[in-house]
Amino acid sequence: AASEGTQQVVFAVLATSVTLIATFVPISLLEGQVGRLFSEFGLILAAAVVISTFVALTLCPMMASRILQRSKSISPAEREEANPDASTHLPETVMSRGYNALLKRALDAPVVVIALAIVFSLGGVVLYDTLPRELAPREDRGVAFIPMTAPQGSTANYTDSQARIIERDLLPFQEDGSIETVYSIVGWGNRPYRGFVVMRLAHWDNREASQGELVRQMRPITRRLIGARAGVASPAGLGLRGSSTPLRIVVGGPDFEEVKQAAAELLRYAESNDNLINPGMDYEENQPQIDLKLDRRRADDLGVSVEEIAFTLQSMFASKKVSSYIDRGREYPVIIQAQKKDRRDINSLENVFVRALDPDSGARKLVPLSVFVSATENAAAAQLRRFDRLPSITISAGLSPDYTLGEAVAFMEQGAESILPSSIKMSYSGQSKVFKSASSGVLLSFSFALLIVFLVLAAQFESFVSPLVIVLSVPLAVAGAIYSLTLMGISLNVYSQIGIILLIGLMAKNGILIVEFANQLRSTGKTVREAVLEASILRLRPIVMTVISTILGATPLVLASGAGAESRVAIGWVIVGGLIMALILTLFLTPLLYNLMAGLSKPPHSQALETQD
Repeated sequence: AASEGTQQVVFAVLATSVTLIATFVPISLLEGQVGRLFSEFGLILAAAVVISTFVALTLCPMMASRILQRSKSISPAEREEANPDASTHLPETVMSRGYNALLKRALDAPVVVIALAIVFSLGGVVLYDTLPRELAPREDRGVAFIPMTAPQGSTANYTDSQARIIERDLLPFQEDGSIETVYSIVGWGNRPYRGFVVMRLAHWDNREASQGELVRQMRPITRRLIGARAGVASPAGLGLRGSSTPLRIVVGGPDFEEVKQAAAELLRYAESNDNLINPGMDYEENQPQIDLKLDRRRADDLGVSVEEIAFTLQSMFASKKVSSYIDRGREYPVIIQAQKKDRRDINSLENVFVRALDPDSGARKLVPLSVFVSATENAAAAQLRRFDRLPSITISAGLSPDYTLGEAVAFMEQGAESILPSSIKMSYSGQSKVFKSASSGVLLSFSFALLIVFLVLAAQFESFVSPLVIVLSVPLAVAGAIYSLTLMGISLNVYSQIGIILLIGLMAKNGILIVEFANQLRSTGKTVREAVLEASILRLRPIVMTVISTILGATPLVLASGAGAESRVAIGWVIVGGLIMALILTLFLTPLLYNLMAGLSKPPHSQALETQD
C-alpha cells in the first residue's frame, strides 16, 4: 500500500515541489535594499522544499509501512459493489458526500461558478486601489522622536527653549511609565534652528499602549507648539535611514534659477497638506554674499582692462601669491593682501585704486575701484546640489502617524503634474526611492514567478491546458489576500507583497493534486467528467489537510506580538486570508475549468498507447 500510494502521488509531489521552488527563487532575485533582505528568505525556503520532497518520497512511505496498522481487507466483489467506478476504495464521509453533490451541480452550472469567481476577483481589484501603500509597516521599536524646525536665523538658545517646552509636555508620559527617557539634540545637521527630541519608550511588557497609540497621543503636543514647527515620527522599518523625512522629492532642471522657482511652488503645495510634517527643501539662501558688477564700458573708456581689475580684487580682498623667497634652505611664498581694516565692508572698494588713463591729458592717474565696480549685499545658498547630473533641489517632509508613504508620494505626484513645467524633472531619493523601486520590483517578481510556474507545469504535464487550469486559480488567492488585508486594516507593503507571491505556489499545489490525478484516471479510459469528479473527491481530504496545515503554520505569524510583530502579521494574514477565502471557490472552479478545457488535450498515457498501436 505504501509503495502503490507513493507511485500514485510521486508526480504530484514533484510537480508541487518544483512549482514552490519556482515561486521562491524570484523572491531572492529582488534588487536593492529589499532584495538584500529577502534574498536569504527565498533561498532558504527553496532549500527546505527540496529537503521536504526527499523526505516525503523516501522516509514518509517507509514510516507509513511500519507504523500504520493493516485495515480490514475488502474482497474485490465487495469493492466492486461499493464503488464500481473507483480504482481506490475510500470510506465515504459526510464531507465527501456533500462535496460530491455540490460539485455535480457546479459542473452542470458553469456560468454561475465562473461568474462568482469573476465577481470575487473583481472585488479584489476594486479593493486593491483602496489599500494604503507604504514601504514597510510601522513597527513598535520602542522609540519615537520629534523633529523640530524653528524660524530661520534662530539661535541655538531659542531652539533649545522650544525643545524644553516639548520635554515639559512629555512629563505625563514619563510619570505613567510609558516613556523611560527623553533627550534633545539642538543644532541638528549643523543648523541652529533645527532640533531633535528623542523618546525612548518603556519595554513592551511594561506599557499598555503601543508605539503607534503613544505617537497619536503625542500629536497635540506638537500642534500646541507656537514657536517652531514639529511633528511626532517613528523609526522606519527594514533598517532604512531618513525616518524623520521619509518623503523626499528631487526637483531637477536645466538651471538653478528655474529649479528654485519650481521647487518653491511645489513646497507651497506640500505645505497645504496637514499630514506632511515640517516640509522643507535643502536650498536655503541664508549664506551672506556680496555681488560685484563691473561697468565694462567705463573701464574701457579709462583704459583699464578687466584682467587688471580682477587681479586687483583678488590681490587686495582675497590673496595672491606673487613670488617666493628662500631662507635657510626652505622656500616661502610671498602673498599679498590688504589689511583686515581695509577689506571689512563694501566701502573698502573706495580705498583701493587702479591706474586709469586721463582722457584730457593722456596721463595715468589713480582712480578708486568703486568707479568701475558696484557692490550689493545679497544672500545665496551655501551649497548647490546635483542629482543625475542636473541642478536639483530636494523637498523633504515627515508623515503623520495615520498617513502612509504611498499616499504622500501620490499626493506629490498629483501636484507635480499641474505645477512643474515640462523642462523640470521630478525623481525620488531616500525611502521614497526605495518605495518606488520595491513596488515595481515586487510586481515584476510576481509576474516572473507566475510565468515560471506556468512554464514549469507545461513542461511537466507536456501540455498547456493543464497548467492553464491550475494557474487560473491564482487570482482567487490574490483576491482573498486583498480581502483579508482590507478587513484587518493592513497596508500593502513589501511584506504583504512577498506573501502574495508565496500564494502562487501554495494555491497551485491544490490544483496540481486534482489535475494530475484526473489525468491518470483519463488514461484508464474514463471520460473527462468522470475523471475530474473522482479525482476531486479523492483529493478533497489531502487538499483540505494541506490547507489547514499551512494555515496552522501561519497562525503564529498572525498572533505575533512584541518587536517587529507588524511585519510578521502582514505576511501571516495574507497567507491565512488568501487560502481560506480562495479554498472554497478553488474546489469548484478548478474541476469546472478542467471539465471545460481538458477535452482540448489528451493525457500522456493515452498518447503513448496510440503511438504503440
